[in-house]
Amino acid sequence: MWSQLGAAFPSAAAVRAAYGDRRLLAVLLMGFSSGLPLPLTFGTLSFWMAEVGVSRTSIGLFALVGTAYNLKFLWAPIIDRVPLPMLTAALGRRRSWALVIQLLLAVAILALGLSDPRENLVGMALAAVAVAFLSASQDIVIDAFRIEMLSPEQQGAGAAATQWGYRFGMIASSSGALFLAAGFDWPVAFATMAVLMGVGMATVWLTAEPAVPAAPAPRRGVRGFFQDAVIGPFADFTRRPLWLVILLFVVFYKFGDALANTMANILYVELGFTRVEVATVSKFFGIWSTLAGVAVGGVVVGWLGYYRSLLLCGVLQMLSNLSFVWLYYAGNDVGVLTVAVALENFCGGLGSAAFVAYLSSLCSVAFTATQYALLSSLAAVGRTTLSAGSGGLVDALGWVPFFGISLAAALPGLILLVWLMRRLEPPPKQAAVLADAE
Repeated sequence: MWSQLGAAFPSAAAVRAAYGDRRLLAVLLMGFSSGLPLPLTFGTLSFWMAEVGVSRTSIGLFALVGTAYNLKFLWAPIIDRVPLPMLTAALGRRRSWALVIQLLLAVAILALGLSDPRENLVGMALAAVAVAFLSASQDIVIDAFRIEMLSPEQQGAGAAATQWGYRFGMIASSSGALFLAAGFDWPVAFATMAVLMGVGMATVWLTAEPAVPAAPAPRRGVRGFFQDAVIGPFADFTRRPLWLVILLFVVFYKFGDALANTMANILYVELGFTRVEVATVSKFFGIWSTLAGVAVGGVVVGWLGYYRSLLLCGVLQMLSNLSFVWLYYAGNDVGVLTVAVALENFCGGLGSAAFVAYLSSLCSVAFTATQYALLSSLAAVGRTTLSAGSGGLVDALGWVPFFGISLAAALPGLILLVWLMRRLEPPPKQAAVLADAE
């Protein structure tokens, strides 16, 4: 048994071969640029709004700002196929789109930091929408850049590098922004984040355009474009057994976890935790707990397979929401905050590892980019659209019933999973390396 377990893990030589390529540094830095904007449109922004007295209902509605992450598959074919005048010829397809989007994103982040939630909440919302749209667009081109730049054997290492970079970017724009806001002010914090977008821009500028085989000649006209770039990937997916149930599962698997986390920062503010305490425990330590969770989750996927790991990790992910109830009754206790955040984030990381592995296994080789954009967009629905009423639920019911509802919100995804387990064969193990990396 032990020899079989040992054989399941890569050798030291295989690990060195996978991670020894210098291009992975570019992947990591691009991941940093990709993760940086995400907390700025809700997590960090919600802390700012809560401090100045914006209502919980209004803050909850700001989750709708992230709708762009749900819909990015709609304009992904444009970024993938339409050249930019002069720039694409000079820089290449991926580099030109990436640099233009990153420059506009830096400007949008700066504008968001110059907004005042007390005087013009609508203006702040519009700036946040622009940041979210450009951030989702950056994800499209960076994902394509990474996949095309690396060989098939390097995709697992590339996925790990981009996820670690992504988390470092989130640390910078969550705990880093809170520290800057505590020492200076919110506009200074957001301006610094805008400057940090230069990391991604410099990386793209210094990285060669991926060399990819020429694609088949596209059909002519608008109709031909939609047939090749839009209809083809979706038609392929609908040929799968129970494809509609699979899509519903993708929407609901992380819903309970997302619903609870939407209101986490507001709970911290109401319990009297300071910016520095939240930055140290929730933002910095919490993200490292998530990284530990995804690492362990990758091992669980290799041990149990996709469906059983999704079930085990999903149940633990659901139960971890009880840590917020414990924190609510404990009050302003940094020790309890630390343990609660560690438990919730670690279990959330477990669920993410199993979930990303499953999503990767669903993609056809011919349509990986567009199908993964669709699946990841649907996975974000729980964090954005479905969580928009979270503030109203807290106002109407109180904190403890709200977190009870967050547990119940995880049940539809788990029920759909059990239903799929009984009717479908396990997906192929071609994404196991990705699962370990994520």
